[in-house]
Amino acid sequence: MSTTRRVLGVAAGAVGVAAAGTVLRVAQRRRIIARRGVGDATAFGSLRSQPLTVVADDGVPLHVEVDELDAAVTGGKGVRARRRHAELTVVFVHGYALNQDSWHFQRAAYRGLVRTVFYDQRSHGRSGRSGEEHANIEQLGHDLLRVLDVAVPEGPVVLVGHSMGGMTIVALAEEHPELFGDRVVGVGLVGTTAGGVDPHRMVLPLLPSTVGGQFASRLVAALARGHRTVDRFRKIGHSVALVATDELAFGDAVPSRYVEFVDEMLSATPFGVVADFFPTFGTLEKFETVHAMSRVPTAIICGTRDKLTPIEHSRKLHSMIEGSTLLECDGAGHMVMLERHDQVNAELDQLLAAAGDLVDQR
Repeated sequence: MSTTRRVLGVAAGAVGVAAAGTVLRVAQRRRIIARRGVGDATAFGSLRSQPLTVVADDGVPLHVEVDELDAAVTGGKGVRARRRHAELTVVFVHGYALNQDSWHFQRAAYRGLVRTVFYDQRSHGRSGRSGEEHANIEQLGHDLLRVLDVAVPEGPVVLVGHSMGGMTIVALAEEHPELFGDRVVGVGLVGTTAGGVDPHRMVLPLLPSTVGGQFASRLVAALARGHRTVDRFRKIGHSVALVATDELAFGDAVPSRYVEFVDEMLSATPFGVVADFFPTFGTLEKFETVHAMSRVPTAIICGTRDKLTPIEHSRKLHSMIEGSTLLECDGAGHMVMLERHDQVNAELDQLLAAAGDLVDQR
């Protein structure tokens, strides 16, 4: 065989492999597109799977749920397609005073198509209550590592975090930068920051910044001492809380059931938990540690009307994480993954595709 024929043969083989990969990628995207809108047809809080308990390093039990890959949906007879999907696990990390159900639209869209892990942060949802001394972002980073070790013992991982969940991923990057580019092959940061938070906004959104900043810490500490009474008043003042949730969590007018859903999660979080975690936001300053995420595809997503982690935080993260993408959802608020779930899911589709490319290059 001549040299020219050998070169042409190698080139043809390479083109064939690339074409096969493209066909698989298109098929995957078609299945994902077909699932869009399924969240609207599914009751909030109804997506469950067999629970797994992961014990944190200080003994707190963490409630974890894994949605396994459905081979019948993701590949049929295509062994290679099933293998490609099976390689990747997406771990979703929720925010302050919420629980894993806040990822409703993402869970509905990806269920069966990609292996996904959801868990309740310590003291939130169905997880055990943390001691006050361990109610901090650094400990949440340790918890995330434990979840990875138990629920995803092998294979590449994409981490997606909202608000405090994004800060959790940042804490993991600070403590274990070596994981990014190795086990972690993609990151999604949704409505979050690595520092410069105004903690009072999370509990006193209607007060001017100067007033809130001056009195918020003392007020929260004082209320925490009578947290059971505060919780009773929160239930009595449901209408006021619902209006505050609408104002704080969303940027545009959204269906009332969205507001009620978020308010239910907030109301289910005891005020004692809110108070325990409150101080950690004021001391958060980890922008210098986010560079590890430059080694992997990183998607940064935020609403332009986010009142808790304003768009400037996402823009700063984008400027400091080389190669990252930034999606600014016009008019959306802090709960952007609910309010603009189609946009967010489309951006996550791109992130998973980029993460898959990184895995293929290994």
